[in-house]
Amino acid sequence: MNVKISSLLKGISFFFFIGIFATSCVSREKMVYFQGDLKTLDSLANYASAIQPGDLLIITIYSGNSEVTKIFNQENNMTIGAGSTTKDRWQTYLVDENGEIEFPVLGKIKLGGLKRSEAISHMKELLSNEILDPGVSLVVSNFRITILGEVAKPGTISVDNDKITLLEAIGKAGDLTINGVRENVLVIREENGSRNYYRVNLTSSEVFESPVYYLVQNDVIYVEPNQAKLNSSSSTIRDVTFIMSILSFTLTLITLLTR
Repeated sequence: MNVKISSLLKGISFFFFIGIFATSCVSREKMVYFQGDLKTLDSLANYASAIQPGDLLIITIYSGNSEVTKIFNQENNMTIGAGSTTKDRWQTYLVDENGEIEFPVLGKIKLGGLKRSEAISHMKELLSNEILDPGVSLVVSNFRITILGEVAKPGTISVDNDKITLLEAIGKAGDLTINGVRENVLVIREENGSRNYYRVNLTSSEVFESPVYYLVQNDVIYVEPNQAKLNSSSSTIRDVTFIMSILSFTLTLITLLTR
């Protein structure tokens, strides 16, 4: 009788662990990035994000005569501490809901919707009436991306220039974890006063043609957990694990008693 019980428990344990192994296996198609035909897309090389409401701009004007440019280069009125950076030194200009900034001498300037190079050209044109051969430096100081979910280092990423790709953002977050769903990455974007949602399949080469391949200010990326991760946190799996622990203990006890 004991031999039959022992054999039964061994059989249950075998099929249980086979089931766990089978469900934990992940196919190559679900893990490998950029599957399919890869195409050269020259149009992406010239991409630049546009200035939008809510951006904080650091604008510095320079020319051969530094005295002339002083009135345009206003320093931050706040006390600059020892740990401050160059960005902290200069006054920032908030792009309002109409896409405009208030700039010394020039007054209201419409920059919203322009790429950085276009905004610089526009500023130079306006300044040419005040300064001989003006130069303009323009930086978006609050360009940030947030990435959440199944990545190694979720959080907010500061961007030093006006261009960052979805893949670069994921790389900065330490890549997806083994439990991240690669076929259904969500990008949330604020556009023209509305919130839009984009789904990206990282396992497909079509990711390079996605409208959110290049990210813009305040984009949010979310990587959802796969079913294995969801199951591992459920009470059902914990209960099964507890039951199997009891079965394993019983099997060991019976084996010892039948020797």
